[in-house]
Amino acid sequence: MTEAVYKGLSALVLENEILRLTFLPGYGFKLASLISKKTGREWLFQSPENTLRIPEYGAPFSAYDSSGFDEVFPSIDACPYPDGPYKGLPVPDHGELWTLPWEGIASPDGKSVKAFTESKIFPYIFSRRTTLNNNEITFEYEVENTSCEEFKFIWTPHCLLACSPATRIIVPENLTQVMTVEHSTQHLGVWGSRHSYPITTDIHGKTIDLAATEPASACNCEKFYFTALNLAGWCAIEHTDTGEKLRYDYDGKKIPYLGVWKTQGGYRGDYNIALEPCTGEFDDLYVANKLRRTAVIEPKDKFVWKLKMTVL
Repeated sequence: MTEAVYKGLSALVLENEILRLTFLPGYGFKLASLISKKTGREWLFQSPENTLRIPEYGAPFSAYDSSGFDEVFPSIDACPYPDGPYKGLPVPDHGELWTLPWEGIASPDGKSVKAFTESKIFPYIFSRRTTLNNNEITFEYEVENTSCEEFKFIWTPHCLLACSPATRIIVPENLTQVMTVEHSTQHLGVWGSRHSYPITTDIHGKTIDLAATEPASACNCEKFYFTALNLAGWCAIEHTDTGEKLRYDYDGKKIPYLGVWKTQGGYRGDYNIALEPCTGEFDDLYVANKLRRTAVIEPKDKFVWKLKMTVL
């Protein structure tokens, strides 16, 4: 683990002979860069800004850099907390973690770093240990509920991946239908519209492949959830022009929902995709609670899980 400066901010670098990971402790401990040393590929989407600004607490996500991998918790969309003693308190856009400073402690062998932060208004302490082993990155998570009431949440890794028209999404075979939750999509219709996956017919009658990535010139955005649970606990992308893959593995019982975000030039001109395993559904904690599709931490208890990323 070494110290560095990345786009004007203090950074920590975790690397081996295969991968280089760059974190920004003051910016939600964002994983800002993930580079494969063998090929030189930058796996994470990079915005054109050369200097990053650390966001203020509660800021709208769209007002700041949207590159790299941010932890999103306890909701994706801004919403009121749904019930209990915190009912009605505002959950910020993309949650709290991406706007909070974290503390980090590197392991003596330099192969891992543990980072943690505490909510400003809700009763939890969030921690993540990142371990690099050959071509595998393991994220071990723990959220401690410090209150005497249960705490509900949605977590997802908001990991924006660099892409091209050669990039394809790979998911288990049982995931054959999706539901759109993106209002600005040019293909999939109003919120709640369902489509077969991967091949469907869009609202204009055109056949499209939802596993494919359109060019940035499409000026389109899509966000959809698979309607079946992903209990198999994996998903991946492949760059078909080079054969390189990035695979996620996790506990499908704890993280049963899978969303996909694709911005193909339609959001600020950005061009990226994201695989978003989620502990809750449809981006909004308030809505997810109504549908009983949130994760819950019991009083004075902890919720733990893992996410493994493998570069192939």
